[in-house]
Amino acid sequence: MDIDVRGPRFGAAVTAAVLAVVLITGNVWLLAWQTLVFALGAAGGVGHSPYGWAFHRFVRPRVGPVTGPKGLEPSRFAQAVGLVFAGVGLVGYTLGPLWLGLLATGTVLAGASLHAVSGWCVACEMYLLAQQVALRVE
Repeated sequence: MDIDVRGPRFGAAVTAAVLAVVLITGNVWLLAWQTLVFALGAAGGVGHSPYGWAFHRFVRPRVGPVTGPKGLEPSRFAQAVGLVFAGVGLVGYTLGPLWLGLLATGTVLAGASLHAVSGWCVACEMYLLAQQVALRVE
C-alpha cells in the first residue's frame, strides 16, 4: 500500500512544532499526546494518526493529486521509532532524570524537523537499510 509523501511530511511538521513547545514549556501532557499520536501511527499507519487524518481532511484536497507515492511500512517504522523516543522522553520528564527527557525529546524533534524541512526521514531510511541487509543475509 502506498501513501502520499506529503502526508508524513505534514505530520512531521506538526510533530516538530508540538515537540518544540514541549521542550520550551516542559508540558508533559503535550508530550503524552505526541506519544499517543506516534502509537496510533505505528499501529495503524500514518493515515490512522490524528495528523494523518487532518492532512487527508483539510490539506490534501487543497494541494492536488498525489505526488510521489511512498510505501506504508517505512512510515509505520518511523512512527514506532518516534514512539520509543517520545516514551523515553515521557519517562524522563515524569520519573527523571530530566536530562533523559530533554535528550529523547530533542532527538525526536531533530528527526521530525529534518523530515519536515527536507523530506528526508531518518527512520524510514533505517527501515530500508535493514530490509536490504536482511535480503543479503538470506
